[in-house]
Amino acid sequence: MLVKDMMRTDVSTISPFASIKEALKKMRDQEVKALVVDKQHPHDAYGIITYTSILKAVYAEDGDIELLNVYDIAVKPAITISADVEIKYAARMMVNFNIKRLLVVENNQLKGIISMTDIIESLFKEIGE
Repeated sequence: MLVKDMMRTDVSTISPFASIKEALKKMRDQEVKALVVDKQHPHDAYGIITYTSILKAVYAEDGDIELLNVYDIAVKPAITISADVEIKYAARMMVNFNIKRLLVVENNQLKGIISMTDIIESLFKEIGE
């Protein structure tokens, strides 16, 4: 099975200049645990902001995140993978880099996202068959 067979194409994105509060509201409203941070220009890299990175920022700033924006705490560049790679290599990357999500890109353009949860859910489906 390939990454493109399992990836999600409905990716939630956010501007790097958005506030952390805006990011949290968007995550809550769209029921996602991560947002892809948009590129600032065509040759830029995508970033990612997650509940974990927000929690770390809240802790580091003693709860005062008013002056922080997405760019300040996003992981950039995000680790990416091609849609045409076997899923076992995506899983290996997640384990080796200790991450839960990979952005799927083609020619530096965002095509989707794949998470550890997506991979585990597919394993459950295989076991159930």
